[in-house]
Amino acid sequence: MTAPANETDGAAPARRARVLATGGMVPPVSALPDVLPTDRLSATGKALPEVREPLRRIASWRNAGTVAWLWITIIALFAIATSIDAVWAYAAVFVLMGPMFARLAILGHEAAHRLLFRNRTANDLVGRWLLDYPAFVPFDVYRRSHFAHHKDEFGPGEPDIPLYSGYPVPASSWRRKLFRDAVGISGWKNLKPLFTSLRSPLGRPFAVRILGTQLVLWAVLWAATGNWWVYPLLWLGPWLTVWRVLNRLRAIAEHGGMERSKDRRRTTHHVRQSWGARNWIVPYNTGWHLAHHVDMGIPWRNLPAFHRELVASGWVTTEYVYPNYRTFWKACASATDAPAAPAPT
Repeated sequence: MTAPANETDGAAPARRARVLATGGMVPPVSALPDVLPTDRLSATGKALPEVREPLRRIASWRNAGTVAWLWITIIALFAIATSIDAVWAYAAVFVLMGPMFARLAILGHEAAHRLLFRNRTANDLVGRWLLDYPAFVPFDVYRRSHFAHHKDEFGPGEPDIPLYSGYPVPASSWRRKLFRDAVGISGWKNLKPLFTSLRSPLGRPFAVRILGTQLVLWAVLWAATGNWWVYPLLWLGPWLTVWRVLNRLRAIAEHGGMERSKDRRRTTHHVRQSWGARNWIVPYNTGWHLAHHVDMGIPWRNLPAFHRELVASGWVTTEYVYPNYRTFWKACASATDAPAAPAPT
């Protein structure tokens, strides 16, 4: 990261070190009792075979209904905005499309884990064309990167270290991050590689598929509404802005400030789930992220049940769990600005 122009030479290395630091939000040892294994959980926290078997069942038909309902909801939002044809309606749908992208991303994540449908061909087909490509995600590239994340969180192959490191940050830094997300700066940084990939023999196939999907969406919306600007206003615009804010808030609540460890309680947070958070930021049980990292073979519908197993064993304690997202984000922004080093004489 390039230091701002007004930082002294002495302050810049300290700032960079803080950005790359990990472990600043690891729970205290008192919150992490050593109670495993138990008669239901192994030493790593995974359920024993007789407990795990029902937890790993994939509800293919119910998931098909979930995907269909998501797209019905998205179509309905477009229809509502264009039928009312008022500024307030477009503004409301602009904001509401952020949670729709959250839903596409989480179901795409489920497909990347091969947990959406038991049939792998159907799983990957839906994951690519109905979930990830509409949300600007290269499905196969994401799958490889995401499995590297699961293999060794915060290890040398961790693809998301820049996102998770450095927490807690000063409140001013937290506000700057969210401001960049809200105005589209972060979104543009994420969109640019899609166009530069067109020049790469390896990246071109993925970029063409995603851009082709976007063009089809644009054409369908244009034909259905008679307005070319519906796609950039109500699809691309929310992806560049609202979704970037929601994505950061969720991602940091999963791993921000944690560290490399075999104990998943030191790599992954858990925040108590509320109805509002589950509808806006962490749909489809993705807020039970500790359970997902303890056993990534458990489908999203069964994560709360598995989390209850972790709690019942005494492995997940009240001290470890954040009571709500507001408390967690306040802790994220609780660092003090390090004083600048004196200028060299």
